[in-house]
Order: sequence, then C-alpha cells, then structure tokens
Amino acid sequence: MFEKILYPTDFSEVSLHALRTCVPGLISLGVKELHLVHVIDITIAEFEAFELEDIYRGKLEKLADELRGRGVNVNPVVRIGIPSMEIAEVAEEEDVDLIVIPSLGENIWRAMFVGSTASNLARATRKPVLLLKYRKKEEGFEPAVECSEMFRRPLIALDFSKCSIKIIKTAKKFEELVEEGILVHSVDYGRVEEVEHNIALAKTNLEKSAKGLKARLGFEVLVGSASQAIIGMSLAKNATLIVIGKKGRSFLKDLLLGSTAERVIRDSKVPVLLVPCD
Repeated sequence: MFEKILYPTDFSEVSLHALRTCVPGLISLGVKELHLVHVIDITIAEFEAFELEDIYRGKLEKLADELRGRGVNVNPVVRIGIPSMEIAEVAEEEDVDLIVIPSLGENIWRAMFVGSTASNLARATRKPVLLLKYRKKEEGFEPAVECSEMFRRPLIALDFSKCSIKIIKTAKKFEELVEEGILVHSVDYGRVEEVEHNIALAKTNLEKSAKGLKARLGFEVLVGSASQAIIGMSLAKNATLIVIGKKGRSFLKDLLLGSTAERVIRDSKVPVLLVPCD
C-alpha cells in the first residue's frame, strides 16, 4: 500500500469532508505517514500571509489531532507561497508515495483551466496524484467510491511505452488489495490493414504486463479512441479506480489540446490515479 501520503487542504467543505471520511479509510488500508499540508497563497494574501501563518498552523494542528490515534504519524505543514509549487516541494522533501486531492462535480477541469491548484500540481509534481470524485448532495457530499473500496477493481490503462512500466510499478503498491482488475489498451493507430496485427500484438503485451502483478487481472484490447475505450470499459466492468499515465511537464498544455488523460479525468465516474511518466 501507499505508506506515505500527502493531503493538501484549503479548508473548503469538500476538502474537510474527504479528510474526515476518506483519509481514515486509506489509513485503514496501510497508510503509516500522513503529511497534512496547507499553503497560504502569497499571490492573494500578500503581506497578510505571515500574520495568517500561526492561525492556519493552529487550525491544521486541530485537524491533525482528529487523525492521531489511528496508528498513523500525522505531520501538519503550513507553507507560504504558490500552492501547487509548495505542495510539490513538500511531496519531494518527504518523499511521499501519493498525493490525494478531492474534486467536486463534473466541472473539475473547467475550474482547472482558470489556474486551480489541482491542475498546476498535476503538472508540477513527480509523484502519483489520486483525484477523488465527489458529488454535492443536499446535505454534505457523496463519494463516487468509498475510499476503503477504491483499490478493489482497478482499470489500468497501458500504452506500452516506458510510461507503462511506471504505471505497473505504481499498481504494485496496492496489488494486495485488488480483488479483480483489468488491463486495457486501445488500438487507435496504424493503417486499416494493420489493425488485426496490432490487436494480436497488444493482447500479447497485455498478457506479459499482467505477469508483473500478483493481483488477479483480466485484459481487454479495444479499437478506437483511447479515452472512450477506458471510460466505457470502466463502466462495463464496474471499476472502482482508473489508473493512467501523465506524460511530460507540459501536462496543462496537453489538457488544453484534449489529451486522453484529460478526457478520462473529465468523464470518469470513479477516482483517477495519475502516474507521472517523466
């Protein structure tokens, strides 16, 4: 399991809800170290930022106290600066295994395009990022998948590049929690006369990839748009998580161009684990 996780909070309702309901579920799966981070945005607070530091440190310490006693070491961290950069820096300093961020509703990427912390962090960090999915209800929030159930039926998308090796390596972190997963590859390349050959080759490569994990895994090769194939298969197989790679440091540029990762995150009904491949 991911033993060291980082959870950035801005003290919003959904952030606090996920911290109190989802994070304990992750802890029960084997998390041993939790870095709870709040960044005072220097571009907004300016000179007030340093006056606010002690206030937010006290608020973060109270949140940390709520989670202590669960067998996890909680480290509250308050920083002043640009949130995405500071969070990425803490993740590197503490060498965390995973960054966990809650997202609300289906318009997450619309918000990201105007420069949200989540999008900039996904671009900046070299650590895997788990994007949780929440829906607003009349009273509180509803998770798309309970966090303690998230790793039971993962869909793992592979493209057979070097990125796929890192995706498999990341999946090994939670392989003992998998009841039944599926590896997916979409053949959306090559000439018409090459399709059958490419499908056969992809099946062979998926079978080889499955041997890299101890978990029970099936595999599917589809033809057509990779994002549609991944989303469709996640629904058909009742997946609890989608694992997909993000390539390069120009992630936001890729998003604006409509990359597979962007479309999957935008349209997925379940949490998405982004694996950095640079």
